[in-house]
Amino acid sequence: MKQTLLLLPGLMCDAAVWAPQVEALVSVVNCVVVGYGQCDSITRMAEQALEQTPTETFAMAGHSMGGRVALEVMRLAPQRVERLALLDTGTHALAAGEPGAKERAGRMALLALARSQGMRAMGRQWAHGMVHPSQLDGALFESVLDMLERSSCEQFAAQINALLKRPDAGPLLGEIACPTLLLCGREDNWSPPAQHQTMCDQMRHAWLCIVEQCGHMSTLEQAAVVNKALADWLVRPN
Repeated sequence: MKQTLLLLPGLMCDAAVWAPQVEALVSVVNCVVVGYGQCDSITRMAEQALEQTPTETFAMAGHSMGGRVALEVMRLAPQRVERLALLDTGTHALAAGEPGAKERAGRMALLALARSQGMRAMGRQWAHGMVHPSQLDGALFESVLDMLERSSCEQFAAQINALLKRPDAGPLLGEIACPTLLLCGREDNWSPPAQHQTMCDQMRHAWLCIVEQCGHMSTLEQAAVVNKALADWLVRPN
């Protein structure tokens, strides 16, 4: 029986964000891409992921918000996770004071835009900061907009609530004992390399992969590099 690889999408992403990895790894693992439905908390998303997992133990990779969900899975059921990959993500809770208020206001403004003009219009503004400048307004950028347009304002509101109330996962990093890949784009302005290096330094069995010519959407922007990193991670000795 193949090992299960649980794949956790980021904010407003669906199975398309992991499609290149599923295609590349299907011969060696059983890929399960989690759907969050109307979940409005990171904990409930993690519980949903565990409910959708067909085997007792599994490997797990999370991208962006999905990385935060993966860390919550590690808190809830660490004994079930054989190896962990965190892509373009972070661990910090919503900041206090003005920085937190600024993030909240920015997210609520995007939600208001989605409600007034639709998810694609919101995505056209939001996604400009999500990809490498070379990808702007090209086919990959349009595919990201297509993915956002397949979702709803209700889902967007639920996931924004989850992120604004996200837990601080930093204290968990030192407790993670399984082989852990940290990966991010060199030009990821949302979750930059320095943030991943800090996370890596706090973990006992982690290594960092920086993907060149790549923004936040690494699984799509540089699929071949990400596929190779995940394939190596899946066979790395415990």
